[in-house]
Amino acid sequence: MKFNDKQQSIFNGKKLCVEIFGASHAPEIGVLFTGLDGFKPDMDELQRFMDRRRAKKTAYSTKRLEGDKVIIEKGVKDGIIDGQFKAVIKNTAQRSSDYDNTVKTPRPAHADFVAWSKYGDGFDYRGGGKFSGRLTAPMCIVGGICKQALKEKGITVDAYITQIGKVKGASYKDGVEREIFNQEFPLLDDSVKDEMMAEIESARLNQDSVGGIIECVIRGVPVGAGEYMFDSLESVISHLAFAVPAVKGIEFGFGFDLASMRGSVANDAFYYDGDKVKTKTNHNGGINGGMANGMPITFRVVIKPTPSIGIEQDTVDMVAKKNVKLKIEGRHDACITPRAVPVIEAIASMAIYDSL
Repeated sequence: MKFNDKQQSIFNGKKLCVEIFGASHAPEIGVLFTGLDGFKPDMDELQRFMDRRRAKKTAYSTKRLEGDKVIIEKGVKDGIIDGQFKAVIKNTAQRSSDYDNTVKTPRPAHADFVAWSKYGDGFDYRGGGKFSGRLTAPMCIVGGICKQALKEKGITVDAYITQIGKVKGASYKDGVEREIFNQEFPLLDDSVKDEMMAEIESARLNQDSVGGIIECVIRGVPVGAGEYMFDSLESVISHLAFAVPAVKGIEFGFGFDLASMRGSVANDAFYYDGDKVKTKTNHNGGINGGMANGMPITFRVVIKPTPSIGIEQDTVDMVAKKNVKLKIEGRHDACITPRAVPVIEAIASMAIYDSL
C-alpha cells in the first residue's frame, strides 16, 4: 500500500469534524475543524494552553524547543469562528539528520516497523512523521477551544499527574480534591514532586525513560449527556484518548479496582441533596449507561515510557533482513507525562463538547 502524504487523520463526531495534518519534520502541522461556529475563542488563553504542552528547558523535556505559535489561516471573522476553521503551527527546530541511522532499522516500540511494512518508502519516517506525538499540538488547538466553550457552560476539565514511574501521588480514588496551582507539573499533592522529578532524572542519566499516569476530572456535565453503546461517554473519550500516541490504557472511575469489590461496595448509592440527586460515592466515574449522572466524570490514562532512548537496543535491518543493534540519536523526552497533561484535557474537552 502506497502512503499518500496528503492522507490525514479525521475525527467525525456528532458536532465536531476534526482533521489533523502535517508531520513531525514537515514545514508545518495544523488542524481543520467544523462544529464550533459562533464561538469567540480567547486566543491569548489558547496560547497559554498550548504553552503547557510545548517543550521547555526542563530535565524531563526534549531539547527540541518549538514555539508552537498558533497561526489562524481561515474560519474566524471579527474574532468569531465562522465556518471551517484552519490553524497551523510552523516547525522551526527540526534536526532530520538525527534519524539517518533509523532508515530501514525500526526503533523498538515506535510505528516505524508497521508503517514501513504497510507503506514501504512512501512515508516520512523523520521524527516519527505522522505517527509522532508532535501531532498532539494541533489536537490541543481544537481541544483548547472546546475547553473554553465548555467553561462558558459551567463545565471544567482538569488533568494532573498521579504517578511517575514507581512514585505515586494523590488520586481522585483517595477522595482528594483540590485546585491545581502548578500548571507545568500539575499534582494534587505537591509534596511528591521532588521524588517524581528524581525518578525522571534517574532515567535520563541512564539514557532511559519513564512513564506515568494522568488523571482527568470533568465537573458540571449535565445529567444525560452522552448515549448508550457506541456513542457512550466512555466510548467517545476512549476513542480520542487513543489518538494520543503514548496512551496505552484507560479506566473510568475506580476502573480495574472494581474487580476486587462486591457490588454492595462498587454501586454508587443515590441520595437527594436539596432538589438534586447525587451519589454517595463515585466508583463508576460519573457515568451510568454511557451517560453522565451529574457527578464528576473521572478517568485515568497510562502514558508509556518514551520509546526513543539512548541505550543500545536490538532491532532488524529490513533491507538486509538481519538482526542488528540500534542506538537512537537526537533529542527526546525522558518522560512525556508532564507534557501530555494538557493533551488529555484537550481530548476530554473534545469528547464532552461533541457529546452534549
